[in-house]
Amino acid sequence: MHKNFKGIEKTVFGRGSFSQLGDILEEKRDLNDKFMLFVVDEYFKGKSLETRIPAKPQDVVIFINVDIHEPTTEQIDNLRDSILQQKGLPSGVIGIGGGSIMDIAKAVSLMFTNEGSSTLYQGLNLIKKPGIYHVGVPTISGTGAEVSMTAVLTGPEKKLGLKCEWTVFNQVVFDPDLIATVPRNWWFYTGMDTYIHCIESENGILNNAYSHAFAEQSLKLCREIFLGNNSGQTPENDDKLMVASMMGGLSLTYSEVGICHAISYGLSKILGMRHCYANCVAFNHLGDYYPEGVAEFKEMISKHSIDLPQGLSKEWSDEQITAMATVSYNLPHMWNHAIGSDWKEKVTTKSIEGLFRRL
Repeated sequence: MHKNFKGIEKTVFGRGSFSQLGDILEEKRDLNDKFMLFVVDEYFKGKSLETRIPAKPQDVVIFINVDIHEPTTEQIDNLRDSILQQKGLPSGVIGIGGGSIMDIAKAVSLMFTNEGSSTLYQGLNLIKKPGIYHVGVPTISGTGAEVSMTAVLTGPEKKLGLKCEWTVFNQVVFDPDLIATVPRNWWFYTGMDTYIHCIESENGILNNAYSHAFAEQSLKLCREIFLGNNSGQTPENDDKLMVASMMGGLSLTYSEVGICHAISYGLSKILGMRHCYANCVAFNHLGDYYPEGVAEFKEMISKHSIDLPQGLSKEWSDEQITAMATVSYNLPHMWNHAIGSDWKEKVTTKSIEGLFRRL
């Protein structure tokens, strides 16, 4: 069965395009109970961007600290229930922030129209009804969450996305001015998420001409940003990284991610490690699976003087490693893409534990 992927309905790109957000929302303000819900990264509280959010008196603006943990099913359920009880059903949800905020905005938009806990919908095409209108405004680039059909949530039993065509944003605003203040290490970690998306998308059985075209261009941009003569955090590279992130997200959507992301999910679920950072920690030790990609990744690390810790697994208990390996093993779509349809004959929980012990 070929994927029938629904893309973003509307996209605006360019410096200063954030100023158009108010006009974009205006035509949707009469929907439902006539108020907008803005979900914003707490990083921007008290900063100039807060004053530029086009919120009206009836709107709700919620600042969320995404440094505490990645989005959880409990967090989404509580946010939905609180808003419905206090204000009713929003006209739309606007996420302003990085990948975690994008996932929160997508997930809560779906849960406003689907009953019960979001744990019931972790998986592919389990959502029963379309969500409400939702807009993504990325302020950090790399995760591809702004274009993907998945809202990744950590639940009591698993870390897995709400994945369906209704997850995709109705509108995205790409303003490179918004990513200029990203701290250098996180600029690198999130940029590497894009790079890893493309390497994994390309190296697996689900790779195809469609996914390859996006990955090829995204990788070209990544190499200019992180290895070129004018590499680094510059306005020109911010423009490129926003586009690379989008294309990397589209590539993985029509292909799949692989071993690094499976390991990363285990690190995030059990240890609470942030996704992009976890990807970097894992990818650094997967040279036997992605030799060219890992070699180039190490070159990027060296060029930008990024310190990745070594010997982390020495601090983990056997129970933690087994738990992380179990989370990773239970992501069959990733192993299938990376190893092949006979992956269960080649991969066991014990062999995955060996991958974690490398870190």
